[in-house]
Amino acid sequence: MSGMTKTGADYAWFENDFPDIAEAYCFTLVRGLSPAELISRLEGRWEAPLQGIAEVVDAAFAQYDLEGGARQLIGMTTLGAWTLLIEPNGYLGVTEERALPASAGASWVSHFVNVNAVGTFLWAEDQVLRLCFDPMFPEDRWGTTPDELLDVMTRIGFHVDDDAPEAEINLSSPAALALAEHLTGVAVTPALLQDTTFSCATVRIR
Repeated sequence: MSGMTKTGADYAWFENDFPDIAEAYCFTLVRGLSPAELISRLEGRWEAPLQGIAEVVDAAFAQYDLEGGARQLIGMTTLGAWTLLIEPNGYLGVTEERALPASAGASWVSHFVNVNAVGTFLWAEDQVLRLCFDPMFPEDRWGTTPDELLDVMTRIGFHVDDDAPEAEINLSSPAALALAEHLTGVAVTPALLQDTTFSCATVRIR
């Protein structure tokens, strides 16, 4: 864990600088599994690597059109002990019936938002769902330890009480990024998104 918890404001660049991915994405960080192990667990099919998030987004939408939404393109990279999975316009990482089995022996931290601003934050450890909530409605949480991160969530900028001001809604994705960094110690940065050559695979989603 880093000494200073970042806040949602520290991730304000995400929606400003990367609107194509920010409007609909799922980011998942998994500790203890390599990209190859993850793709094996998700029964994925390897594709050509892609340079930078813009290429991954373009390929994901092309893939969607190609297969009528039956397969999701995933970009992956290794960050220390963690593997980062990026799904443009995807949601596999927060789908409990896929994520929980795949998290066996691993830590799994995932957050998702779609074009309708519906979102999910999911934290699992070794097939146990620790915390799940919609970042726009953080007062409604479930899992085995739904209140363990309340202090951190408040510091980050989540309004965990029922009387949340409506104006804060647009901070939900940046706040989710900050919470994921708190749990994993892994920072998503502009350079990471722009400069990484991502290993890619497609996974069946229905």
